[in-house]
Amino acid sequence: MQEASIQVQGMTCRSCIQKIEGALDPMVVEGKVHFDQGTVQVTYDESKTKLADIKDVIRGKGYTVID
Repeated sequence: MQEASIQVQGMTCRSCIQKIEGALDPMVVEGKVHFDQGTVQVTYDESKTKLADIKDVIRGKGYTVID
């Protein structure tokens, strides 16, 4: 298992949490959004999902990922 902390801009409310966590649910073992800190913490199986794919899903929901 891999863990990552992703910096994300544009998250402003609890709705953002649901939007991102729902999109990531099928991809990650665990995902936790901290909109007040601007981070998304994920635990994922690297043999099934790449970090770049997780970031692309977040971008696809309209948020900016800081690399």
